[in-house]
Parts: sequence; structure tokens; C-alpha cells
Amino acid sequence: MQLNANVPKLSKIFIYPIKSLDGVAVNQATVLPGGALQYDRELAIVDENLKFVNAKRNAKIHLVRSQFDLHNRTISLHVEATPEQVFHLDEEREALEGWFSDFFGLKVKLQENLFMGFPDDLKSTGPTVVSIATLAEVVSWFNSESMGLDQIRRRFRSNLEIEDAPPFWEDHLFAEPGNILSFRIGDVQFEGTYPCQRCPVPTRDAFTGEAYPNFQKIFAEKRKETLPDWAMESQFTHFYRLSVNTQIPASEAGKILKVGDAVTF
Repeated sequence: MQLNANVPKLSKIFIYPIKSLDGVAVNQATVLPGGALQYDRELAIVDENLKFVNAKRNAKIHLVRSQFDLHNRTISLHVEATPEQVFHLDEEREALEGWFSDFFGLKVKLQENLFMGFPDDLKSTGPTVVSIATLAEVVSWFNSESMGLDQIRRRFRSNLEIEDAPPFWEDHLFAEPGNILSFRIGDVQFEGTYPCQRCPVPTRDAFTGEAYPNFQKIFAEKRKETLPDWAMESQFTHFYRLSVNTQIPASEAGKILKVGDAVTF
């Protein structure tokens, strides 16, 4: 059955197999028992004190380019002017940890969580949702040739992008503080919780780690100016927020999200 053109649909699915590294676009993703998408943030780099070595704490990680082959369980890594190296995520874990230890100049290991990965928000462990039109609108807020759609996408690192929807359409997907709003993408039930509070990562160039001057201030001012009538303003204790955090009930474990799935209420 052909969907009505006005029905918002799932356009892109992004998985980030190692927390803070590059993502990979997939055509479908399986829901885990913990409410996350399979392979998303399933691995995290930690130091000897088990603290995350991520982009929030170490901007150097922006320099690492990574490509994942999820089927063959491999990762290709390189930094500018260095040769590319390929590791098996499971069978060459020690060598992979050695590469990261050499790069960061400190002993690190990879932790694994196959139940729900390592989400930033432990209360809302589901994928984050944003419309493509929202990302395009954010591009227009910054006077920079380097600040294109792909750059904004990489800065905000949302899992699910929605097409056939206006800017900030995803602000439909949460209710008043303390409440949840149920919706579906395809066969999967979601619970929208609140607009995602952003960290320092989006203020930096996704490839170099260089901070854009006054990024957070510009963003918050524009976000406030363009807040749509349908947004629940009581959820905005500040306006440095973009995309929607979600939960997926345990009953949905094993279901599959697919590009092209309709978003319904």
C-alpha cells in the first residue's frame, strides 16, 4: 500500500557502534530488550577508572575516522596522514584497544553492553528522533560554508531522521514534563519523553574538533525564536535542545524498524 505523501516517514537510520565515533547508515534495525537499537553504542571506550573516553571529555576523538562493516564485524580506523587499519571488533579486541591507547596516550579498554548499549540518557534509552527539515533549518542559523547538512547531522548524532515533515516536527513527540507520548514507527511502539538536552559536542566541528564561536548562544537564541506552536514549552528549561529522547517498551524487543516506515499516533 502506498503511503500518503503527507504522512511523516522514517528516512534514515544511523547506528553508532562505538560511542563517540562515526556512525553508519542502515536500512533497518532491530530493537534490543533494553530499548536501544542493535549495535548502537554497544561498545564504549573507557580509561583505567572505567570513565568514558568520549567526545564530551576528549575533543581529540573528533580526529578519528571510522568505518564499520556490521555484517563482518570489522572497523576501519585512521587519523589524517596515517595509514588505515582494520580490526575485527570481537576477535581482535586487544589489538583494537591498543590502537586507541596509542592514539589517546593513555591505557583504555572497550566495554560492551548488548542489552541496551551505552546511551547518554539512562532514563530514555531509545533512539533519538529528528526531522531532516529541522537539521536543514539549523544549517541556516550559521554563517559558515563548512556548516552543511552532513556537518550538522554529525554534530547532533540522532538515530532516526524523519522526512515529509516540517522543521521541528519532532516537537510533536513529547508531552508535559513527567508524562510520555506514545507513537509508532512502523510496527514499533515508542514513548516520547522530552527534547534532548545537548552537550558540548555539537559546538565542535565533527572532523577537527574546533569549536564554532558562540555556537551554543546562537543556537539557543534561534531555537527560542523558532519554537513551533505545537511544542510543549514547559519542557524547555533552556533552549539548547534538539531532537527527541524516547523509550521503547520491552514488549517491542525483537521488532524491526525499516526505512520508509510511517510515523503514526
